[in-house]
Amino acid sequence: MKKRFLINSPVLIIALILQVLLCGCQQQGEQIPALKNMFKNRFYIGVALNEKQFSGREPRSTKIVEKHFNSLTPENCLKWGQVHPQPDRYDFKPADTFVEFGEQRGMFLVGHTLIWHQQTPAWVFHDDNGEPVDRETLLRRMKEHIYTVVGRYKGRIHGWDVVNEAFEDGGRFRQSSWYEIIGEEYIRRAFEWAHQADPEAELYYNDFNMWYPGRREAVVRLVRELQSQGVPIHGIGLQGHWGLDYPPLDELEAALSVYGELGVPLMITELDMDILPQPSDYTGADISLSYEQRKELNPYPDFLPDSMQTVLAERYTEFFKIFNKYDQSISRVTFWGVHDAQSWRNYWPINGRSAYPLLFDDNFKSKPALHAIIRTVETK
Repeated sequence: MKKRFLINSPVLIIALILQVLLCGCQQQGEQIPALKNMFKNRFYIGVALNEKQFSGREPRSTKIVEKHFNSLTPENCLKWGQVHPQPDRYDFKPADTFVEFGEQRGMFLVGHTLIWHQQTPAWVFHDDNGEPVDRETLLRRMKEHIYTVVGRYKGRIHGWDVVNEAFEDGGRFRQSSWYEIIGEEYIRRAFEWAHQADPEAELYYNDFNMWYPGRREAVVRLVRELQSQGVPIHGIGLQGHWGLDYPPLDELEAALSVYGELGVPLMITELDMDILPQPSDYTGADISLSYEQRKELNPYPDFLPDSMQTVLAERYTEFFKIFNKYDQSISRVTFWGVHDAQSWRNYWPINGRSAYPLLFDDNFKSKPALHAIIRTVETK
């Protein structure tokens, strides 16, 4: 007959109860310092939200957002295609909900994005016969859109990504419909009209691969030209759609140093970390690109092994050490999503992969990367 072990000591019983409670707290993340508090003397810690999240239909995301972040950006609801889908129709309902969600929580709100070559309806650039509109028509449509959207949220949205991705990697202007019909003047006009619509809002230029020398030189030249013309530009956004081997850390530092000399705040925007094998050597974020699914390009379909969790955490550590070094120039770091299940990386550049680019997993649990980022401040 087997003997049963009985716990008779009240001290042991209390110790076990405390251990269970402590584990429960850690599972709920209650013992994790808030990111926004850890970096409160450095820069905003922001996050991008989708409509489900800012509508309150994902309560666990709401808890994470309220604890860790103090700046919000909408993923899609302020892009032209969603907010102004037809010439005579605006759809402000999702954007209104986003702004209300942020205001109720005292967040610094960023509008994304006013002028972009992607996710802009074809009618913007064409007439009723499908022919390209003339320059004056496109300028008129752009002005009306900016005045309407920015004006609606005057004094409520604090900063705007005014122009998004206007350059190619080599530094030449992207041959978008904006550029082909209007010329490079469309950038200046966009900033001027956004400022007129809300003189108190911060206005940003935002782009990816900002560490490429050619693009870096083009952006520096653009900002200096706008400044010399008295055009209001208040910040530069460096999209952080990065990977395990790009950007090179020295190139990122060089970019931050050069941009920092322009006298405007810098923002790390759209930050996520791609740890999956790449189908090409492309390092940008052109959403028009796509590749076929192959098994070897989706090596972690069910979960991310501990070894790769460590690799991801180490990579985030490298970047945040640099951000901390340049915290006199950087005003905000925004993650492009709350948790892995939400990430656009799951369907770009290959649809149907399991990506793990963010700080919280599919079950809303913190990952080692979050703790690693916190340690970059604690250990300084």
